[in-house]
Amino acid sequence: MTGTPDPQQLTAFLRHLSAERRCSPHTVAAYRRDLELLRRWSAEQELGALDALRHHHIRQCLAQLHGRGLSSASLRRWLAAVRALFRFARSQGWAPTDPCRGIRAPRGPRRLPEVLDVDQAQQLLDAPAGNQPLQIRDQAMAELLYSSGLRLAELAALDLPELDLAAGMVRVTGKGNKTRLLPVGAQARAALRHWLRLRESWCGPEQRAVFVSAGGRRLGHRAIQTRLALLGRRHGLPGRLHPHLLRHSFASHLLESSGDLRAVQELLGHADLATTQIYTHLDFQHLAKVYDSTHPRATRRPSDPDE
Repeated sequence: MTGTPDPQQLTAFLRHLSAERRCSPHTVAAYRRDLELLRRWSAEQELGALDALRHHHIRQCLAQLHGRGLSSASLRRWLAAVRALFRFARSQGWAPTDPCRGIRAPRGPRRLPEVLDVDQAQQLLDAPAGNQPLQIRDQAMAELLYSSGLRLAELAALDLPELDLAAGMVRVTGKGNKTRLLPVGAQARAALRHWLRLRESWCGPEQRAVFVSAGGRRLGHRAIQTRLALLGRRHGLPGRLHPHLLRHSFASHLLESSGDLRAVQELLGHADLATTQIYTHLDFQHLAKVYDSTHPRATRRPSDPDE
């Protein structure tokens, strides 16, 4: 037996992720790999169709993957992929029930996202963009990511009609095909206007993408990541500059200044407030550093007795 899911069903599901749920190519590729693990395990168990999978099968497969040393993050993603597949399968009439109901993947320690501090963000964005069109475009991308907290996929998919610089707004469609309206700061608007004047010489009026290559094509995810990494190196930032680092920095700095968790949730497009709450830990780390460096009783003298 070939195991489950059937190749045609899997193709239909992945097309649904890409076309209807607007998942990024990276997410679709990760789900494909995760579901291939399910297919192989199902073939070993001689399970030939989606409706043959039961609750105990999912638990057995999850336990086997755990025993093979997959991290808790990988197991959670695997379970999310299988859950999404069965939601789609039920909508198509391929499976009568959801065998994933009530199953939770083991949780590991949650890593805090890496962020730039405010000085590093200023070092990056206040530096001269340069005179080359590529440099001006890259600076505009970094400004918009930090100004509005866009995801990589949202930046790559952004079209000209969705950008209203006069009003200082940008409309993006994110995960789950959900649209949100975001403010664009003054410095980002200035950088975008500079880029858009140059963009006209690279492409014709039929091209809708905001960010394009020198050949006039929409800039892809890998190209955006590569160019931002180059921008970070040119401005002397430690580590690798990537789109999500700017998104994390946007969220952390905004929460640090405002303390409004709900507003940050809306701006980021998080469906669950718990996802946004990780930034409260980052904010506490900042407060703890300030306390340790300024409060007269924050640290003990070397002669102090052990507690």
